[in-house]
Amino acid sequence: MTDSRITQVRLGDDGPEVGVQGLGCMGMSFAYGPADAEESRATLERALELGVTLYDTADMYGAGENERFLSPFFKAHRDEVVIATKFAISTSPDDPFKRVVRNDPPYIRQCVEASLKRLDVDVIDLYYMHRRDVNVPIEESVGTMAELVREGKVKHLGLSEVTADELRAAQAVHPIAAVQSEWSLFSRDIEAHVVPAAKELGVALVPYSPLGRGFLTGSFSNAETDLTDQDFRRTMPRFTGENAAANVALLEPIRSVAKAHGASPAQIALAWVQQQATVRGLAVVPIPGTTKRHRIEENVEAARIVLTEEELSLLEPIAAKVAGDRYPDMSFTSVGRE
Repeated sequence: MTDSRITQVRLGDDGPEVGVQGLGCMGMSFAYGPADAEESRATLERALELGVTLYDTADMYGAGENERFLSPFFKAHRDEVVIATKFAISTSPDDPFKRVVRNDPPYIRQCVEASLKRLDVDVIDLYYMHRRDVNVPIEESVGTMAELVREGKVKHLGLSEVTADELRAAQAVHPIAAVQSEWSLFSRDIEAHVVPAAKELGVALVPYSPLGRGFLTGSFSNAETDLTDQDFRRTMPRFTGENAAANVALLEPIRSVAKAHGASPAQIALAWVQQQATVRGLAVVPIPGTTKRHRIEENVEAARIVLTEEELSLLEPIAAKVAGDRYPDMSFTSVGRE
């Protein structure tokens, strides 16, 4: 496997320049059960060696623990990395899967100060609204975020799981560098409205869970039987019961294309997302998550795989056949409000 660095792309018209693939860091502290801290730190270093410069976290991941965990790595490589973190979701200490979403200005200011402290940095490179609180006008929330830019606490703004109309309203207040949403061979709902709006406005797409939370890799076939009790994928409809059994069968075309390329199913799933930049005509920087060095090497190599038109056609029908929603409550997502 080559050690050459991946190419760079700009997030939005005036956003930061980053590697064409980023790293989702959530699993190093949260959601998927225990992680090896030493291996996670080595994974961060290896990612940077390979040209991965966008590192994604959020204040809710482990109730701030993920930001604290990443802080030493960010401080050691401050001029080389782009730090992306998020606000908007608070969780209960008694039930980490119970969410409260807030976008009000006082809460935003409280969150940014707390994240700056945990990260131990002077400025956050890319600050996302993690989820949309429909009770607060988006212009008000983004207006407060824009104030943070003017105050030097944040460099660039992002939004996560917003509708096309919400993106347009936000962009009218302040330039948005990136929209983060789930996008994969299993989750393509954003293509109807959000992707065209992002292209129109010059906003980059940062797909999270481009590997279908691991399901597209074949690493598990049923969350209830294959994953630990601490793994939040056990709460997701498409990974349990009859839905999981039906969805496993959808992986066969991915395996077929992988065999033709001498690649893994994970690499083909990632290559498909990476190639949407060319297909859709906008910057696309997926942020697959991993805590292992060999996986970051595998993921980065996928950025160099080019799928043929025939292969893209073979993979095209998969999403329409997926059984089960992305989340138990889809009101938190853009498609739930479109």
